[in-house]
Amino acid sequence: MTVLPLSGVTVVTVEQAVAAPYATRQLADLGARVIKIERPGVGDFARHYDTTVHGQSSYFVWANRSKESVTLDLKTRAGRDVLEQLLGRADVFVQNLAPGAAARLDLDAASVARRHSSLILCTISGYGTTGPWADRKAYDLLVQCQTGLVSLTGTAEETARVGVSVADIAAGMYAYSGVLTALYTRATTGVARAVEVSLFEALAEWMGQPAYYTRHGGVQPPRMGTQHPTIAPYGAFTTGDGKQVLFSVQNEREWAALCERVLEKPELTDDPRFATGSDRVAHRGELDAIVAARFLRSGADELMELLEATGVANAGVNDVEEFLDHPVLAGRGRWREVAIPGAVVPALRPPADLTGVAPRMDPVPDVGEHTERVLTELGLSAARIEELRADGVI
Repeated sequence: MTVLPLSGVTVVTVEQAVAAPYATRQLADLGARVIKIERPGVGDFARHYDTTVHGQSSYFVWANRSKESVTLDLKTRAGRDVLEQLLGRADVFVQNLAPGAAARLDLDAASVARRHSSLILCTISGYGTTGPWADRKAYDLLVQCQTGLVSLTGTAEETARVGVSVADIAAGMYAYSGVLTALYTRATTGVARAVEVSLFEALAEWMGQPAYYTRHGGVQPPRMGTQHPTIAPYGAFTTGDGKQVLFSVQNEREWAALCERVLEKPELTDDPRFATGSDRVAHRGELDAIVAARFLRSGADELMELLEATGVANAGVNDVEEFLDHPVLAGRGRWREVAIPGAVVPALRPPADLTGVAPRMDPVPDVGEHTERVLTELGLSAARIEELRADGVI
């Protein structure tokens, strides 16, 4: 049996919501043992975002497979003592507690580092642990607004949020890669370096292109729905059977082929309004009218076949149900079954394939499912565990 890359690495995480759980789930995918500390009784509040997956939260099921759930009341001395024992055996400690909470519990990076010098510490915050907004709460949509992403998303008439938790996901990805880098650094130098990621700065990095465009162009890219603000033609158009097909022209060769074989107007290549990419953007309205009229003469399947044969990238505009049935996911064997409390559900394999390594895709835990087993591993007696339960610590 192949040994997973992070087998033997233990991660203890005091996490909730999406960013930290997504980061640690990816560590678990690679074989790390992830011990998730939750509140007694209720657990991670993301467990209660919805109940759509056989009574479980869609967010929680997505971000928490392959973990062990241990309930501890960290506001009690006994709960923090158990956590200290776990940290003494761990390689990585991740936390995304609310502003100020980690320091009040003596779990901020500086405090934990003094007690566990070889432990890799990962802190995920909203706006950073220092600076003028260190004490502000931050959730995904708030950060989408603060980075300007919402101002770029939607139509000319109305802004819109991105349809997934993009700030949380960005922060989770940087926390994941930061922890991997810190593990490599510790293995090669012996130094355990702390990792800090904020939702705001993670999404700020993803705003790099519009930031450059706005700073140096004097105006930000306009909101254009499914059209591209700086490339034309590039967007979705309605077909004769009422569906939508999106296509993209990236260079002059593709533009000439589109004019001749799809639009059936080869003379457009000599039209000064459309001579260059910048010209086509400047005359987008006239160009879009030509494309729209042509698309209404054919059905979606016919147009996509023609665009494909012409060498122009294209796709139908799927809804989520169509995405779930996508032939690429089925044809490449991306679906696996994962157990959740009371059921089994399909889940997508992690996107990064490592040759010869199958990702770990173990069950999503119930609240406190592994508490007794983990505490027994620490050497606590059955009587002591019952005392902690009676006192509400676990």
